[in-house]
Amino acid sequence: QVQLVESGGGSVQAGESLTLYCTVSGTIFSLNAMGWYRQAPGKQRELVADISSSGLTNYAGSVKGRFTISRDNAMNMVHLTMNDLKPEDTAVYYCADYQTVLPLEEPRYWGPGTQVTVSS
Repeated sequence: QVQLVESGGGSVQAGESLTLYCTVSGTIFSLNAMGWYRQAPGKQRELVADISSSGLTNYAGSVKGRFTISRDNAMNMVHLTMNDLKPEDTAVYYCADYQTVLPLEEPRYWGPGTQVTVSS
């Protein structure tokens, strides 16, 4: 059974940084593309960043240059380092497992989410 668990969320001031962590079990992690999505109140869930099994990355325009996605295949973890956070980054952040080497389709598995709140 594939399980994803996020951690690292919290409340910060604008301009500060946070790193989110996602631990994955029940799958061959190194073969899977992974992603981070977020959903703000009243809005649809949106892609923040994804990373292929080989480490190719892709970012939403709103976070490019501020956020970094990375993976640790030895620890079955994917990270999202968020710098210069803005109030509009406030959302529930979800880790996602595509179960394919490239993130070309919708993720197959999701974590329960972790709240990030940025105050001005």
